Amino acid sequence: MENTGYKEIELKLPTDYSEHDLRKKIEKELHVSKFSYEILKKSLDARFKPSIFWLLRIRVLSKEFKGSIFTGDPQLEIPYQKRNKNAVVVGSGPAGFFAAFALIKAGFGVTLIEKGPQVNRRFKDIVEFEQGGAFKSSSNYCHGEGGAGTFSDGKLTSRTKNIVLEKNFVFDSFVASGAPEEIKYLAMPHIGSDNLRYVIPNLRKKFESLGGKMFFDTKVTDLKILKNDQVEVITENQDFLCDYLIFAPGHSSYDTYRMLYRKGVIFRNKPFAIGVRVEHPQELINRAQWLSPKLPGVKAAEYKLTYQATNGLPVYSFCMCPGGKVVPSAPEARQSIVNGVSDYSRNSPFANSANVVGVDLNKILKKEVGFEESLRWLETLEQKVFDIDNSFRIPACTIKDFTEGKVPATIPENSYPLGFFPYDFSQLFPSGIIEALKEGFVDFSRKIRGYETGVMLGLESKTSSPVQVVRDEHRRCEGFKNIFIIGEGSGYTGGIVSSAVDGVKLGMEISGMV
Repeated sequence: MENTGYKEIELKLPTDYSEHDLRKKIEKELHVSKFSYEILKKSLDARFKPSIFWLLRIRVLSKEFKGSIFTGDPQLEIPYQKRNKNAVVVGSGPAGFFAAFALIKAGFGVTLIEKGPQVNRRFKDIVEFEQGGAFKSSSNYCHGEGGAGTFSDGKLTSRTKNIVLEKNFVFDSFVASGAPEEIKYLAMPHIGSDNLRYVIPNLRKKFESLGGKMFFDTKVTDLKILKNDQVEVITENQDFLCDYLIFAPGHSSYDTYRMLYRKGVIFRNKPFAIGVRVEHPQELINRAQWLSPKLPGVKAAEYKLTYQATNGLPVYSFCMCPGGKVVPSAPEARQSIVNGVSDYSRNSPFANSANVVGVDLNKILKKEVGFEESLRWLETLEQKVFDIDNSFRIPACTIKDFTEGKVPATIPENSYPLGFFPYDFSQLFPSGIIEALKEGFVDFSRKIRGYETGVMLGLESKTSSPVQVVRDEHRRCEGFKNIFIIGEGSGYTGGIVSSAVDGVKLGMEISGMV
């Protein structure tokens, strides 16, 4: 607004405050009658239970203010310039989509290739699978339009620094495509898996409206570098020529890793994490965190736990899904892996989280482990879990029985849809991981009352990629002029936000090369 002054203030408000309450609070604090406001940050302060409140940082705009004039927040600039260059992006998860989106905005010709189907068909395939239908290797919780993040709650937290403009661009794009406005200011934002089924197709339509082309059910099998430095991308359906080739394969496309490795792309091993999903009744977590079974104005309580085991291995919770469910998230047939999802309302009676141990295979196996051996070690573990029952039923154990070295006679009710069976998890992991996990659970049970009553479910092995591509300062694969790997599959990012930002940054990087 022209000639409008502004002030920023912090306010404490009850968890069930209304917009009327907020406006009255602003009027009282700033002695102003005519104004507009914008929430900049909103976080729940539960440090001093039972006094729990929202802490808000507010920007208030009013002509009644003298002094500073509000000129708007800085925006990410992607200058458009018609370019006679084209890019092929492989993989439509956050990294791949936002690389393609940034490039099309910058004036490149862009083709986005996805080996799986569109979201709507993918969702139908998942529902059919969970009702006893066949597993589909290109259409599941890992693969298909939007990547693995489509069905993992849409959590938008990130610890990456110095990405404010790129992050805001990503969030603004989500909101413009139907995501809730609050993701722009909540301290722990999430879109919800149910909302993402509508947001992602809207993003695709925007990309296509700018001239982008998208091909589904199109798996890349090979590539050729031509004499003019163009790259020929070979798929099961047709071939594509491009000036720039960008892979955003996610953390589970080992066949793509292997193809790129055969073509001379250099990978190195990196630490990753493995463990289990842990599930509790949501009310138990609410009582532990809030001293109350419900808190008006707040959906469901969350937690974040860390512990350093005596053997030096870190143990921590990851990808917490309050009011969610545990799902079969295998990327390939005859593998058994679990993940957590939750819808926007977070109203399931269960809360789940990955509880994992950070590992370095070189130390676990007491030798130098190469690229292929690293992938095979993890694949073998994932296949071992499937082979226990030769099905997608999963092993389960109560935390208390696990820490005491027992196998439970019965397993508490839980959200996993395909069945479970009692199991001794000490048979699954190397001894060092078991020791660390047991110590971690004992520590977590001191921090959250009733934690030991939770149930361990299946194998959690996809917190991040076990390998990392060697990239130069321009994000190019080392030794290649125009081939890039980004996102979780590159080994440099983890989660929706950092992966999407990696894509945006690459799009702008390529724009600066031309």
